[in-house]
Amino acid sequence: MEILKTTDLKKIYQAPSGEVRALDGVNISIAEGEFVAIIGSSGSGKTTLLNMLGGSGEIIVRERNLAELKNEELTVFRRRNIGFVFQNYNLLPILNVSENITLPLKLDGLGQDLNFFDQIVDSLKLREKLYSMPSTLSGGQQQRVAIARALSMKPAVILADEPTGNLDSKTGIEVVGLLKASAAKFNQTIVVVTHNEEIAQMADRMIRIEDGKV
Repeated sequence: MEILKTTDLKKIYQAPSGEVRALDGVNISIAEGEFVAIIGSSGSGKTTLLNMLGGSGEIIVRERNLAELKNEELTVFRRRNIGFVFQNYNLLPILNVSENITLPLKLDGLGQDLNFFDQIVDSLKLREKLYSMPSTLSGGQQQRVAIARALSMKPAVILADEPTGNLDSKTGIEVVGLLKASAAKFNQTIVVVTHNEEIAQMADRMIRIEDGKV
C-alpha cells in the first residue's frame, strides 16, 4: 500500500549565478513499511527533498494532499503523521530522556500509551537512561532518544536527515539498525537522507537524486 507520494515536486530559487532548480519535477512513491534511502552528492537536492516531504508542495501522505491543508491543519497533521530525526538530535536539555520522548504527546494533548512507550524504550535500549539528562548521554544514546521521540506519536512516516552524521561508523550502523528494527516492529515507514554507502545498503531501496532529478 502506498503511504507517501510526490507529484512533479519542484523547488526553484534565485542565486547570484542565476536560477537554481533544487528539485526539478520529482515523482516518487513509497510503500507502507518501506525503508528508503535517498542518496546523492552534496548539493544534489536530497535534503531539500526530505524537507519538502515534511509538508511542502504536492505531497500525499496517508491519502491526504498536504498542499490542500491550511497552516493550522498542516501543523497538526505533520505532528501526528510525520516523525523527524535530525543529525543534531534536537533534544531539549532541560528535559530528561523520558520527558523528551513523550514531549510530542504532551504538545498534542494526548495521553501516554504506557505499553507502547515500554516497547519503544526496550527496543532502543533506553530503559536505564530514562531519568538521565541529555548532556550525560553519548552521541549514540542521544540519537536513540531522538528516534524514540519520533516513534512516540506512531507516525505514518519517519524522515531522518543524515541521522548518523555526528556518530562514528560503528555507532551509526548500530543506531540505524535499531531504527530499522523499531520501524519494522511498529509498521512505520522510514525515509533517510545519507551520504554513507553502508547505511544506504541497509535500506530496502535507494533513490538517487542528482541536479534536482531522481
